[in-house]
Amino acid sequence: MACFTVPAAEAIVTKVAEKALHSDKEQNIFVQRLPWLTKMLAGGSVLLAFEHVWHGEVQPFFPFLTAMDNAADTAEMLHEMGTVGVGMAVLVSVCWAGMVLVSERIRNREVTEDEVE
Repeated sequence: MACFTVPAAEAIVTKVAEKALHSDKEQNIFVQRLPWLTKMLAGGSVLLAFEHVWHGEVQPFFPFLTAMDNAADTAEMLHEMGTVGVGMAVLVSVCWAGMVLVSERIRNREVTEDEVE
C-alpha cells in the first residue's frame, strides 16, 4: 500500500548526503557512487508508486493513501512499510554496494593492465 515511501525517503536522504559530502568525492569511492543509489531508489519508488496508483491504492485527494481511511488498514499499511518497504530499501542498498565494489575492482584491474603494458 505504501511500501514505496520507504525507498523514496531513503532516496531523499541519499540526495541530501550526496550534496553534503560533495567535497569528499575524491576520497571515498562510495561517496562518488551515491548518485547511483539515489537514482536506483528514486526510480524504483516512482515505478512502485505508479503501480499503486494503477491499483487504486493511491488517490489524488487527502488522505492520498486509501489505507489511511480506517485504523485497521493503517496498521496493515505500517506493517507493510516496515517489512516490505524496509526490505526493498535494504536490498537496493546492498545491490548498490555490490555494484560499487565490482566496478571499482574492474577499474583497478584495467589500471594495472595498462601499467603492465
